Amino acid sequence: MLELRRLVLICEFARRGSISATAESLGYSPSAVSQQLVALERETGTALIDRTARSAELTDAGRRLVIHAERILSMVEEAESDLSAHAGKPAGRVVVTAFPTAAVAFAPALARSLRRHTELTLRLGQSRSGRGLREVQSGEVDIALVDDWYGRVRDSESLRVFPLLHDPLVLVVPRKHRLADPEVPLDLRELRDEAWMATPDGEPSRLAVDRLLVDVGGTRPTPWEFEGLGTILSLVAKGIGIAAVPSLALAAGVRGLAVRQFPGNPVGRDVHAVARSSSVNRPSVSVTLRAIHVAARYIAADLDPVRPAERRRPEDDMLADWPDRPVRSTKDVVGRSFGE
Repeated sequence: MLELRRLVLICEFARRGSISATAESLGYSPSAVSQQLVALERETGTALIDRTARSAELTDAGRRLVIHAERILSMVEEAESDLSAHAGKPAGRVVVTAFPTAAVAFAPALARSLRRHTELTLRLGQSRSGRGLREVQSGEVDIALVDDWYGRVRDSESLRVFPLLHDPLVLVVPRKHRLADPEVPLDLRELRDEAWMATPDGEPSRLAVDRLLVDVGGTRPTPWEFEGLGTILSLVAKGIGIAAVPSLALAAGVRGLAVRQFPGNPVGRDVHAVARSSSVNRPSVSVTLRAIHVAARYIAADLDPVRPAERRRPEDDMLADWPDRPVRSTKDVVGRSFGE
């Protein structure tokens, strides 16, 4: 009989690629991981790991076992979710990860919405763009808030994707900048020689800015580069330059900014919640997904031109009780100045 904990371990080894990385991920010592893999080989009666003096990798049999193990572990989680769903009351710990601007934007509404579930605890962490999907897939987290700049995030056999909102780029300038006046027309060509600030080359938001300005020749060859949209917003507020950022970044509430909407159909991203198909019916995960959806509607109301996503699967019973009442906007962002 194969032990589930050893199946978990070989799946993690397949994802991490080394015994040391697997040990670090699971909180074991490398020797303990190695011993458990040897025990799994005894249980299966075949070599699963090809070991050399410097590395270890899965054999063909090991790769086949990983495919079976992932299916087995998914079925186990689905069974646990089914039993929990019949128990009915959300309880236990839910782990959510989000890209940084989403973590800042969603945290207040999530905390308010979930605190009435006294037996439920929430851990909200941050992950860099692209890691959230992998962390859900591996079971490290229950739900990930991910950004999708190119429409590539889709349902799969093991993952469910729930659209939340569309988040376009907006222009942020210092309050004393001439473009802080919403009556002054925005012309991208006139902006080309401004002192632009952007995230480093290769970052998703930087690529989006490059796409926005490509038709007018791009920005100057060497824009100022800074890690983190929060840093960029604070520098704009101090009058050092201008920037194009996703509207969601404004949820941090930096003062001293004026925000303008780009003409036409500006570049933007979609924000989704992603969870494992086998876990979405677990009460703790289900109620957290509903809270995330409600938070997205409040954020969309506060941050015009952010738009809530349409529910594309109205037949989902799990989401049938998401509120449909209108949400009043608490502040009009576009064309206004922060810090007035």
